[in-house]
Amino acid sequence: MALLPILSYPDPRLRTIAAPVKAVDDQVKTLIKDMLETMYDAQGIGLAATQVDRHIQLIVMDLSEDKDSPMVFINPKVTPLIDEKQPYEEGCLSVPDVYDKVERPVKVRIEALDENGEAVDMEATGLLAVCIQHEMDHLNGVIFVDYLSRLKQSRARDKVKKVIKAREKLDEAKAAQPVTV
Repeated sequence: MALLPILSYPDPRLRTIAAPVKAVDDQVKTLIKDMLETMYDAQGIGLAATQVDRHIQLIVMDLSEDKDSPMVFINPKVTPLIDEKQPYEEGCLSVPDVYDKVERPVKVRIEALDENGEAVDMEATGLLAVCIQHEMDHLNGVIFVDYLSRLKQSRARDKVKKVIKAREKLDEAKAAQPVTV
């Protein structure tokens, strides 16, 4: 397994529309494992393939407290089941340290394939409904900040730049430390 680099907003590759997965083969299964490892390492609850610069319709999630219940959605289709919408505070691994409310349908149907190519058909509410819609947006080239005002988008862009610079400085400092043998 390998940790994959996560694209950061406003990287234009995050706007790429994902193509359907043709077959759930060994390459896709390896990507699933790598995406799960990457998501857990980044302390996220969901990750779309688009975010790791793989432009196929693949989402991994784990909403469990113990991070022991991974879910995989290949070629997902999400359909709102009711008109009622509710705001939910969202964040994103591609938009680090930025959180804001986004209004989404409260109840949705998810149709997809799992990591074995088996059909999944389920109804979702709460955090699962929010998360699947958020990740579906990524597959369609949409980022949660697109739902915010221009001012908030600009602030998000500036904050992400600062977070990335701080991470780079931290990485440089770690690399400069002498190795003790």
